[in-house]
Amino acid sequence: MANLFVTGAAGFIGYHLCQHLLQHGHTITGLDNLNPYYEVSLKRARLEQLQRAGGSFRFIELDLSDRDGMAAVFAQERPDQVIHLAAQAGVRYSLENPHAYVDSNLVGFVNILEGCRQTQVQHLIYASSSSVYGANREIPFAVGQNVDHPISLYAATKKAGELMAHTYSHLYNLPTTGLRFFTVYGPWGRPDMAYFKFTQSIFNDRPIEVYNHGAMRRDFTYVDDVVTIIDRLLSCIPSSGENPADLLNPGTSTAPYRVYNLGNHQPVELLRFIEILEEAIGKTATKTFLPLQPGDVLETYADTDSLYEAIGLRPHITLEEGLPQFVQWYRDYYQV
Repeated sequence: MANLFVTGAAGFIGYHLCQHLLQHGHTITGLDNLNPYYEVSLKRARLEQLQRAGGSFRFIELDLSDRDGMAAVFAQERPDQVIHLAAQAGVRYSLENPHAYVDSNLVGFVNILEGCRQTQVQHLIYASSSSVYGANREIPFAVGQNVDHPISLYAATKKAGELMAHTYSHLYNLPTTGLRFFTVYGPWGRPDMAYFKFTQSIFNDRPIEVYNHGAMRRDFTYVDDVVTIIDRLLSCIPSSGENPADLLNPGTSTAPYRVYNLGNHQPVELLRFIEILEEAIGKTATKTFLPLQPGDVLETYADTDSLYEAIGLRPHITLEEGLPQFVQWYRDYYQV
């Protein structure tokens, strides 16, 4: 059993991961700043669930950009491994508040990397994003593809995080594993995500906004798949020299550094996604069709072969299985 440090513990994926790891006997220090990007009451409700779950869980409320505070946490906790999920999320919000992304995703990530270096952490697993593929049109998205054309500041900060991680892996032999998440959904999800907003609007008889007139596809990934794979990756620590030094291939490195796509490898048309949601709710949505929004991509589609080669697992839960689970949670939580 390991001593683990999980950032973003009050967030959607962080909450589910902490629940899973506590059930498997790990000791967890969870960190979150509880910022008001979306309803703080939901974050606190997740924390209450974790604190009632049993097992060894301690929560620290702290902002990633607090350099001295982060250094003190690392010095006191001295974790075996770090799972860094905290970030300023959202593509469209980065158009309104760019500094929040610099503070959290750049300054905050440097503080994480420095903490790992100073305390000789065995392994850092961190959240990247499928948004790094940006203007790439080669489908499916594979980690060996060029990702030098982000189309949102959020995506740029996530790509920058991968570059910083590689630097620390190379200079300090810090094993790092980056995970490019593809539209994660499920119970206790984020209210800023489309599936959450659609559900809320349909239940309240409000029209839903369908961007690019529905001509979009997303690779939806159920949260249970995500936490199972992160758990497996804890014991899949990168080592130096495994991959050839091919500077033309962004997916290889001689440093103890790996990046994987974490997606379902099954992109779904947006209108089909809405149909599945309508079936789960039992109501038909009124749709308002709008053009593509700045920073949005037309399609996401994960190539997960390298992930499967590494751990023998890949996401597999379908929308038809997972989306009704979210809807049931929504009914229960909001007493619909």
